[in-house]
Amino acid sequence: MDASVLVVANQQFLTKFFDLISNIVMGTVEVSSDPDAVLSWVETRQSAVLILQATQPGSLQLCRQIKENSQWGWIYCILVNDRSETVSETLLPDRCLELEARAAALEGGADSYLQLTPEKTGVPMVVIAEKRLLKAQIKAGLRGVEFYYKLQQTNDILSTMALADPLTDLNNRRAMEWELPRQIQNARTRSESLSLILLDVDYFKSVKDTYGNQVSDRILQLVASRLQHNLRSQDTLFRYGSEEFLIILSQTDVEDTKIVAKRLQRLIGDQHFNIDGKLALQMTISIGIATLNSDDDTKGESFRRRVDRNLLFAKSIGRNQIFAGEDDLVNG
Repeated sequence: MDASVLVVANQQFLTKFFDLISNIVMGTVEVSSDPDAVLSWVETRQSAVLILQATQPGSLQLCRQIKENSQWGWIYCILVNDRSETVSETLLPDRCLELEARAAALEGGADSYLQLTPEKTGVPMVVIAEKRLLKAQIKAGLRGVEFYYKLQQTNDILSTMALADPLTDLNNRRAMEWELPRQIQNARTRSESLSLILLDVDYFKSVKDTYGNQVSDRILQLVASRLQHNLRSQDTLFRYGSEEFLIILSQTDVEDTKIVAKRLQRLIGDQHFNIDGKLALQMTISIGIATLNSDDDTKGESFRRRVDRNLLFAKSIGRNQIFAGEDDLVNG
């Protein structure tokens, strides 16, 4: 498995076990003798498996700190005691000491605790079995991390699918509900203007009733494409409803928003929509405009209600109109 392993131990430990660990891991094996420097190391490199020499001061605390951090909790921590520096093992039977040490390690957040017998004093078969156990634990850690990565990739794909409109490939309403509060916060932090354009394809139901779903779906795809390819880099486009599209315009006041709205109105209305080379339909859009106010809520609900009211007014006065509120009718 191609993953990185960080071993935190003294030179004596590394001399005994580095070759064994290197033969297990296809990725990089890095070493450190300073537990205090590991947190900054993990922050920049995020090794998949962390092997800590249990007898080093601070090893258990280090393991606990990593597991308590939500960004690093997936790192697999193995505490290894090679018993070469254990000075109190004669005070209690070996089995009791091992169980207490293992319990303390697992309680502290370690994923595994191994106690290894020095080759010079141990029974050869036991030494071999313990090395096999170490190898198995490292592989188990790598499998767990690999599963975590695959799960993250799956979650990323599902998140993308959940925020995308399958017909137009635009961001959907759920994505807008996440993005708008973020842009509101940014605008207020930077003291910048923020505006919304909400547009509706006029008489869309009549097109659907007359020509069917395939033609109406194609109209929406073409409208989305025209809008997407004619917006500025700071504009964010969403499919808001069936035939409604919402645009967030950052760093844009009401006057500049009117200019953008007029351009989009001409973009849709001046050129026919050709469907499969057999049908050409002329479509228009009605547009509502709203600009962020100081008393709008942080989620943007009042902001959206205002632009929605303005769109309804634009539609009520004859379609193919732009309305910015407070009797501010923008001639198309």
